Amino acid sequence: MKKIYIVIIVMMAAQGVFAQDIISKFFNKYQNDESFTQVTISSKMFSLFTNMEVENKEDQEVLSAISKLKGLRILGKENTSDARSLYKEAFSLIPTKEFEELMSVRDKDKDMKFYIKESGGKISELVMIMGGTKDFMVLSLFGEIDLKQVSHIGRKMNVSGLEKLENVKDNGKKHE
Repeated sequence: MKKIYIVIIVMMAAQGVFAQDIISKFFNKYQNDESFTQVTISSKMFSLFTNMEVENKEDQEVLSAISKLKGLRILGKENTSDARSLYKEAFSLIPTKEFEELMSVRDKDKDMKFYIKESGGKISELVMIMGGTKDFMVLSLFGEIDLKQVSHIGRKMNVSGLEKLENVKDNGKKHE
């Protein structure tokens, strides 16, 4: 009987980390390549932010949203000739059965796609892939995600691209 419980727990855990595992494979493939910039922020780092004292309501809302995050991973490459191929490779790894395209942005020579993994009305992961003629970036934010605050968090942490989410409503649809 214990074996059955263990199998069920492992299967449930595997479902939750499957997409994260696919994206992690991309990160792992390039993590030792020194031509990439890699940033990883753990839940512990996010929890340290929540100990800060703030004076205004907006900053308090941002800290509340940060406290629910479990991690952030960014992998980027600047001034490279293979930016488009990296974009296509990362894009091909998104499990479209688990992720829904939230938004697509074309800005001059850059394309950005945002995907969310949602269950029961709660967003558990946000993935952004950006590729241009010379620059590439993939970002994975996971935990309990409030899209209203992600743009503010991105601005405070100086994460390029997340400001594009300002045009998204609570339910993940773009403002009309």
